Amino acid sequence: MRKLCAENRQEIVNKMRKLWSQHVYWTRFFIISTVEELKDLKYVTDRLLENPGDFGKALKAFYGARKAEKFKQLLTDHLKIGGGLVNADKDMNTAKADELRKEWYANADDIAEFLAEINPNWNELKWRNMMYSHLSMTEKEAGLRLKKEYPKDIEIFGSIENEALEMADYMANGIIRQFLCGR
Repeated sequence: MRKLCAENRQEIVNKMRKLWSQHVYWTRFFIISTVEELKDLKYVTDRLLENPGDFGKALKAFYGARKAEKFKQLLTDHLKIGGGLVNADKDMNTAKADELRKEWYANADDIAEFLAEINPNWNELKWRNMMYSHLSMTEKEAGLRLKKEYPKDIEIFGSIENEALEMADYMANGIIRQFLCGR
């Protein structure tokens, strides 16, 4: 485990903000490319699926390879399930969408539980609430895009972006509190 000094604090905040921002931006690009059947879908999907590995690299310095890999897998599952849900909604396959939605929320529970286990400054209920809100807004974003309600789609993305920054700050502050110098 690495100890942090004061000069590392802003670096951690910036890194977590970048990662969570990329998470929601590339998710948005995926939704748009999927719904609009754009030719860049494969490339957007590939880039989106790099995000869990980027998180893993950032967390490895603090939590080691095994825990970083576990988070990477949980976040990869989160993205793949979400992608399946967008496609099920696009195909108007309600049964499949309902099944994937349950799986998505169960994955959010797993993420919240895991994060609370590795850092005593992270509360499982807080992570669960943030993840549930993230899932709800992301599904709503996709639904609005499918309905071609572009102004509402853009508006909700503003809320998603703000929440991603809150999640980033919560994650960064937990890391900073856990690994402060002089403890």
